[in-house]
Formats: sequence, C-alpha cells, structure tokens
Amino acid sequence: MTKNDDKIVVENVNVPGRSTRVDAKMYNSMKTAMLKVLPDAAPGLNQTEMREAVKPYLPDELYPGGEKVGWWAKTVQLDLEAKGLLVREDSKPLRWHQKT
Repeated sequence: MTKNDDKIVVENVNVPGRSTRVDAKMYNSMKTAMLKVLPDAAPGLNQTEMREAVKPYLPDELYPGGEKVGWWAKTVQLDLEAKGLLVREDSKPLRWHQKT
C-alpha cells in the first residue's frame, strides 16, 4: 500500500462542503460491516443498534475488543449519508437504512 492509499476522504452530511481524510482500512472495514447490517427499508437501526450490530463483522486486528467502534460507526454513517447511500428516517431516536 502506498502512502496515498492509506487515507480516504470522508464527508459529513451535517457540514456540507467539508471533508476529512481518515484511515482507509478502518473506514472500509466499518463500511462493509455497516452495509451488511443496515436494512434496505424502514425501520432502520438507531445509532446504538448499528454500533452493536457491526461488531461481529469487524476484524479484531483493527477493532480489538470493539475499540473505537462508536467513533468509526458515526464517521462512516455521516459519510454514507452525505453520499446518498443511507437514508435518515424522521424518527426519535434517529434511525438509518440503506437507500435502495
């Protein structure tokens, strides 16, 4: 992996036009896990449900003991939502599902 391949640009639906570079391996493993667990339609998962549901699909070498799952789940959720891949439901608590 080259120096340029170790980072990926993420967006934040709450801050349009702003992007950040984050670790690509961490991001891609969380994205894969998240897309496995999020349903295709409402009702989706809330933040707590999403964070717990992804844990079995994350590699232990990147997320030992579930470390940093919360931060990465939120980062990836905001990015996928900004890119139009996730839908934020009008609910309390907030819930998300994949856009079909």
